Amino acid sequence: MSSEMDGGPTGSEAGGNTATDRTEAELVDRVETLHERIDDLEADLEAATDDGPKRMTIIATKGTLDMAYPPLILASTAAAFGWEVTVFHTFWGLEILHEERSKELQLSSVGNPNTPMPNALAALPGMDRLTTTMMRRSIDDVGTPTIEDLVDTCLEMGADLQACQMTADMMEYDEDAFYDGVTTGVGAASALSEMVEADIQLLV
Repeated sequence: MSSEMDGGPTGSEAGGNTATDRTEAELVDRVETLHERIDDLEADLEAATDDGPKRMTIIATKGTLDMAYPPLILASTAAAFGWEVTVFHTFWGLEILHEERSKELQLSSVGNPNTPMPNALAALPGMDRLTTTMMRRSIDDVGTPTIEDLVDTCLEMGADLQACQMTADMMEYDEDAFYDGVTTGVGAASALSEMVEADIQLLV
């Protein structure tokens, strides 16, 4: 009686306060657990969606002057973006990696609708050399890098330039004939394994 008169908590009030405190503590624990679970889920999501840099694989099959530029320009640009780049050179595309022959690539006049001459004239002796000279002059005029420059740039930026071993054997090219840094001794199986893992696959 005196405790009630003195303003002290009754038994029911004391029990109620204890129950309330326990409920609040449980809620705080649950909230903290939920926050921890959310943090774990966000970390798992980030790990699942973080695939690293993009990967691109190019199969280069042509060795004319005009067709040597696309794979090298695409490869060097992608490498500049931080992508992982592989260019597999097979058949005439292997000429791009040949240190000497890459400097002598020709542009075919016959069958090329963009050359400024009809096929009958383009088929004459010396026309391929003439159109090649014209293209090289245009390349120099606009300051476009040479094939040699682009190969060096690709290698310096970490692009993997691969030489098809079967084609090298067929053309009787030694490893020493290729630019330093070119990957040799690879075949179609390697190209396929690169392509299946790549985000972008191109055949040039």
